[in-house]
Amino acid sequence: MSGSLISAVSWVKRGVALQNPSKYVLDDQELERVSALARIELEDAQVELKRAHNAAKSMGKSDLDGEDGDSDVDVEVMEGDRDGDEGDWVDEDENAMDVDPEAALPNPNSDPKTTTSKDDDLSQYNLDDYDDDTPGDNISHFSNINNIAVYKNNDEDPYITLKDDEDDIEAERSELEVLPSDNLLVVAKTEDEISQLEIYVYEESEANLYVHHDLMLPNFPLCLEWLDFPPASSSSSTMNNDPSNLGFGNYIAVGTLDPEIEIWSLDVVEAMYPNSVLGRPDKTKAHIPVPLGTGKKKKKKTKSRQTEKAYHVDAVLGLSWNKKQRNLLASASADKTVKLWDLSRDPTITGGEGGALRSFDVHKDKVQAVQWNEKDPAVLLTGSYDRTVRTFDSRAPEGGVGAFLGSDVEALRWDPWNESGFYVSLENGLVLNFDARTLPSSSNLDQPSPARFTLQAHDGAASALDVNPHIKGCIVTGGSDKLVKVWNIEQNEGGKNNVSLVQSRDLGVGKVFSTSFSPDSPLTVAAGGSKAKLQIWDVASNAGARKAFGGKLREAGKVLSERSAEEARGGVVGLVSDGEESDGDDDEDE
Repeated sequence: MSGSLISAVSWVKRGVALQNPSKYVLDDQELERVSALARIELEDAQVELKRAHNAAKSMGKSDLDGEDGDSDVDVEVMEGDRDGDEGDWVDEDENAMDVDPEAALPNPNSDPKTTTSKDDDLSQYNLDDYDDDTPGDNISHFSNINNIAVYKNNDEDPYITLKDDEDDIEAERSELEVLPSDNLLVVAKTEDEISQLEIYVYEESEANLYVHHDLMLPNFPLCLEWLDFPPASSSSSTMNNDPSNLGFGNYIAVGTLDPEIEIWSLDVVEAMYPNSVLGRPDKTKAHIPVPLGTGKKKKKKTKSRQTEKAYHVDAVLGLSWNKKQRNLLASASADKTVKLWDLSRDPTITGGEGGALRSFDVHKDKVQAVQWNEKDPAVLLTGSYDRTVRTFDSRAPEGGVGAFLGSDVEALRWDPWNESGFYVSLENGLVLNFDARTLPSSSNLDQPSPARFTLQAHDGAASALDVNPHIKGCIVTGGSDKLVKVWNIEQNEGGKNNVSLVQSRDLGVGKVFSTSFSPDSPLTVAAGGSKAKLQIWDVASNAGARKAFGGKLREAGKVLSERSAEEARGGVVGLVSDGEESDGDDDEDE
């Protein structure tokens, strides 16, 4: 996989973001929340280190420890490869870590007097009692984070003599301002092995795109989901400055290679900690390998982790927020489960009350994607590497239906124009459309189910898919062939679907991993991929696209902005190039 890429892109509707975002404040209440989190991590660090050491020891790596007890174990996080190509090698070099037993014995020819004199020289430092606490030592490093003096601004800090200038403060405030006419875009980006969320501002009228702020992530991000419901464990610094106290807000949920789900406020800059974490990082052992078999030859592939009902134990691959029942969030994971979370419950509550509401074991392999049905808010749609899609009522999952497919699921979307219709894109490049009312029971998926129509969308995986919320029968796809394609689906008099390609374009993002329609502009698409570059495509700058969708737009009461292709930079808007982009990325492999 490339070291630099964009794995997911999410839009934020205009007018949702605070016009003047606040800065993160580490006040007393936030200190209490953070210190509790740090205490858990510090207390568990020794336990987890011991577990990692034991796991490494059982895999033949125990000799990596030094005599002083400090562990320097190089533990690999072994993710199950989809093709299983990495699961067959064995470690046959049994003597690679052998230690010469004579090296640990004292030299009989050494002078004992010399050794004694050295010990005498060091005795003045009283090293034997070095680790003992002295009665007068009241300061312990990292023992109490509340000992840190916190000031809201530089004016209150007596150690800062150069105070903030009002003009500088106003200029910074102006730079951070988000106008009601601006869109935000959240981008899950990894570059040089550093993962972060980049929050962009898109000024459509000026065809301008720039980075507003960023948030650091602990691991590789896989999926994003915007939501407006404030999680129960939100920090005080965000509650005081955004609309959360009214039951609304501006948040992004992030799924990573870690089993936990982080929820961040997009109205706070320079944030150090997420507003909420769904899962149990103190209990999850996802980073500790479990060896297969016995003996000295160990396979690289690890055992499947035992699933838990209250939290995920493997990477979170998909997220979906319920727009009707706003406190509900669904997650899909590599642990083969789909989980339902109640955002109104504090996830830090012990005794299991802070875990997932429900856990669904409807698939036999990694669950790649999940989405709520907006028309029927109790119904979920899921897709898996077991080559099936399933749709079921979250209150009675045993009564669901599904379809067997010929390839692994890459992405799926409900059709907002048809309550029972949905689209699925596959690893083999196909995009299928189904009607859930015609599908067989999920307990009988031995044979492929006929789709309403099948589209050979890409050469290679059709890794990205979205359905236009403004125009009926308009979808966008992206693939490993580096193309982004916009399609028009129309029904003829006989009820059959006619599918036509409206536009196909290489946006320069490499292999396409994410495509998403704007929530405000009918024919504006955001795309990201293996080149770690975000591009905004105004499809309406093409005359053929305007002709193909003009009638549907008029029926929906939508009006396209009249911008020439030259004014819109050929319809594509990205960050202004700094001249440092290399051509070597064209040959990147996933």
